[in-house]
This record gives sequence, C-alpha cells and structure tokens, in this order.
Amino acid sequence: MTTKPSEKTLVVVQMTGGNDFMNTLVPYTNGHYYDARKKVVIRENQVLPINDELGINENAAPFKRLYDEGKMAIIQGIGYPDSNRSHFRGMDIWHTAEPDRVGSEGWLGQAVRELDPKAENVLTGVNIGAGLPRAMAVTGVPVTSVGDLEGYGVMNRIEQDRLKNMALETFKGIYGQAIGTGPVADYIGQTGLDVLSGADLLAEVADNYESTVEYAENPIAKSLRDVARIHLSGLGTRIFYTQHGGYDTHANELAGHPKLMTDVSGAISDFLDDLEEHGASDNVTVFAFTEFGRRMRDNGSGTDHGTGGGAFIYGKNVQGGLYGQYPSLDPADWEHGEDLKHHIDFRGIYATLLEQVLDVEARPIVKGEYEQISPFRA
Repeated sequence: MTTKPSEKTLVVVQMTGGNDFMNTLVPYTNGHYYDARKKVVIRENQVLPINDELGINENAAPFKRLYDEGKMAIIQGIGYPDSNRSHFRGMDIWHTAEPDRVGSEGWLGQAVRELDPKAENVLTGVNIGAGLPRAMAVTGVPVTSVGDLEGYGVMNRIEQDRLKNMALETFKGIYGQAIGTGPVADYIGQTGLDVLSGADLLAEVADNYESTVEYAENPIAKSLRDVARIHLSGLGTRIFYTQHGGYDTHANELAGHPKLMTDVSGAISDFLDDLEEHGASDNVTVFAFTEFGRRMRDNGSGTDHGTGGGAFIYGKNVQGGLYGQYPSLDPADWEHGEDLKHHIDFRGIYATLLEQVLDVEARPIVKGEYEQISPFRA
C-alpha cells in the first residue's frame, strides 16, 4: 500500500456550477467581448496578459505565475456536441463521459477498477468532501471518501460511523434521482461501507504532516491540503477528487467571481508548492474542470448557462501553454445565437489523462476514440 516513485497520480478539481471561462481567460483586446459583456466584464487593466489577445483574470494571479513557469496548460473551448445546460445532467455527463445516455459508471471509478482490479487497496481512489461524486462511483469498486481529514482523525468510532452513514444517505438522495434507486441500492449493497472504510486508515495522516506552506482558510485550500497530506503519506492513492463550489454566477458575478478565482488559484498553487517542498511533485497532475461555460451576453448582474468553456491541467510535468482554439467571439459564429462553440471534446481530454497519466486504456471508459492533446513534458 505504498506509492512507488514512478507511479503517476491524478488530482481532479471540480469547479461546480459552470465557471465563466471568458472572465477567467479574458480576451481583453477583442471588441466583440466588450460588445457582449456590458456590465459583467473584465477590463483591460484588470488582466495579467499572457499574449496580445488573452490575459488571466488579475484575481487569479497565482495562475499567471504557474503559466509563466510552464506548469499550467489551458484547454480552450472544451465541451461536447449539443451541450446540456442543466447543472445536474451536465455534471452527470462529465462524470460518466456519456452525453447520449444516462451512464451508470463514473469515468474515474472505472479507472480505479483498472488500476486495482482485485480491490486490494481502498485508498486507490480518494474523494475529499461529503458523499461520493458519480465520477468515482462504480459498483464493486471501493473508494474512500472523507470530508475533513483533520477533524476525522479525532472522532470516536460512533461519530465516524455516523459520518459514513450520512455520506451514504447523501449519495442515495442525489444519485437515486439520476440512475434510479435500484442501481444505487445495488451499489451500496455490494460495496457497503467499504466505500468509506479507507477513511479509518487516514485517521493519523494529519498528525504526520509538516509543511512550511501556509494554505488559505477556505474550503478548496483545505481540501487540497488534505490531498497533499494523503499523497505524502505514501498510501498508494492514484486518483484524488475534490470540489470547489459557487460558480453558478447568475447574479452578482462581479462580487463573487473574484473570490472564486483567488481561492482556487491560490489553493492549486500552494498545493503544487507543497509537493515541491517535499520532493513529491514530479508525477502529480492536477485537472480542473467545470460542467459548462457561460453565455456570451451578460444579464446585467451575472451570466447564464452556456457552452464552450475551458479546463486546466497543472503540474511540474506539464508543458504549459494554450491548447485548442479560443472560441470565436464574432456574433456570426455564436452557437444558437448566444453561446461559444466548443472545439475540443472533453472525452479527448479524459483519454489524455487516462492514458498519459494513469496508463489506463481510455476507449472502454470514454466509449470511443477521441483526439488527445500532448500537454506533458517528454
């Protein structure tokens, strides 16, 4: 149950709610952007330019540092045909990699099954957060889920069991709506509390961790600090999952989005610095995604559900830069008269991560052949 130095690890950060890609990687010299965004807009003096056309939102300054260091790959225009704007269905599609039907197996859960086919290590896949994301859920595949590593370590057995049961009830309540109570009951019946049993093995992890990196006091920073603690403990985890919520910015986006950018960029930057301090950064890849982008025009206070968003890959092993094509902002090219068009199918990015990071065959998981990118150093 130890991690070999050569084993690569994937950390997935879910930016829940639909991040506004245009206000993250800002087309600060494009007139169409300013024509469409009358109020919810990032001005030219509020960006950190990476070239003559695009700049990173100034509130995400740590991302600019990572980009300049070649540790951040920006995937432009990611999506899939006929994008679904429902939060629930949209995220479900990203979790199962099945846009055309309601899938029953998470893409990362399937990867865990390939990495540990005999289910010998309940820590091969670890979720930091409440419940269990569908991306990690596959019947018979144990995945550990723990909400607060530091707090969990000081709980007594009764409190821990209560927390486990609460997590399973949350899982039933959320995913019963999507795939029916039968499959959910089967999943819990076959996997049972083994889904969460690995948390018992993590009770002492927080006590054994030391670092000079000072993470911020916000949820995503705390979650990634927990990821670092577990990874540095060498317990054999190959896939980590965590979430950062709040990106559904229909209203007051100019007030709320800056903090989201500050928190997520600082957390990922601190996480990578933490691994570097411990000599453990060579084989760790961070992938951050969101279920969809926002519409071209703002609504006066925020932005509504759209398509053609962006995703990001971070790490010391990353060949930083821009990947794919920034969607055209010309109104003549807008999808459905109001959206950005996608250029890269998200299943190709999944295939990239599965095969180039985890050494797992992608085709059975993404259900086909999709064009990959080459974001890693040789």
